Amino acid sequence: MATGLYDRAMRLELVTIVVDDYDDALDFFTRALGFDLVEDSPSRTNDGRPKRWVVVRPPGAQTGILLARADGPRQAAVVGGQAAGRVGFFLRVDDFDAAHERMAAAGVEFVTSPRSEPYGRVAVFLDIAGNRWDLLGPA
Repeated sequence: MATGLYDRAMRLELVTIVVDDYDDALDFFTRALGFDLVEDSPSRTNDGRPKRWVVVRPPGAQTGILLARADGPRQAAVVGGQAAGRVGFFLRVDDFDAAHERMAAAGVEFVTSPRSEPYGRVAVFLDIAGNRWDLLGPA
C-alpha cells in the first residue's frame, strides 16, 4: 500500500496520439471505432498559433485520447510510429465478434486474424495514423 504523497487516488486521464489531420482522426475514432467525442475546442500552441483540443474516449471509459495534429517535422516523424511498430494501444470490448465485424465493415484495417490467447480473443488493427492496437475480448 502506498503511503505519503501517493496514498491519494490517481487516474490516467489522457494519452496523446499524434495524427496528420484532426478531422480524419476524429472521423476514424468516432465513426469506425465508436468512440465518443468528449471535446473539440479551439486552443493555441505555446507560441500562440491556433490549434484544436480534440479528446475522444470509448463509451463508458474514463481515460481519453487527445488527438494532437503533428506540428513540425519532429512530430510528423512519429505519426503512426508512437510505439516503434509494437502494439501500443489496447481496446477491450465485451463482444469481440460484434466489435470486430463492425470495425471491419467500417474500414478498419486488421493486420492479424482473430485468435484465442490465454487472456482472451485478440486481433491487431491499425488506427488512422498507422499505430498498432489490440482489439481484446473475453476468452
